[in-house]
Amino acid sequence: MFKMLKSFAAASVLLVSAVHAAPQPAPVPAPEFTGIEKWLNSEPLTLQSLRGKVVLVDFWTYTCINCIRTLPYVTDWYQKYKDQGLVVVGVHTPEFPFERSTTNVTKALDRFGIKYPVAQDNGYATWDAYRNQYWPAAYLIDKQGNIVYRHFGEGKYQETEAEIQRLLAQPG
Repeated sequence: MFKMLKSFAAASVLLVSAVHAAPQPAPVPAPEFTGIEKWLNSEPLTLQSLRGKVVLVDFWTYTCINCIRTLPYVTDWYQKYKDQGLVVVGVHTPEFPFERSTTNVTKALDRFGIKYPVAQDNGYATWDAYRNQYWPAAYLIDKQGNIVYRHFGEGKYQETEAEIQRLLAQPG
């Protein structure tokens, strides 16, 4: 019995390691921001206008605890790398009806110290264009406009930052 449990435990560790080490999918062109009800902290942005920059698209909503836990990292990356060519765009996509209120989102931006552009995606148009299914979800877009990295949920902060640094170091 012990031998069988030991084998099962080893197989579980290998499976979990394989899932976490799974390679990123091949780069694909990033969908344009679409159906945005309101832009906060910025004039309306397009990915076309951001060509030549590295873009972090962060899908979040202000009452999601997992999103709240990622915000210090996202805001730190924005502060650290904005002058090197990183553009962070928060795409606020509500989970609950009260999260559609621009006033509530604006209060959340103040509360969390968010200074980067935030697109209010109340109709899920950009969410759907990205085929997103998760809060939080981070998509890194290279200087040519391709999604080259995705991460869903919390964690992998060092890996995400390393990818930001790698993309910033690439020629435009």
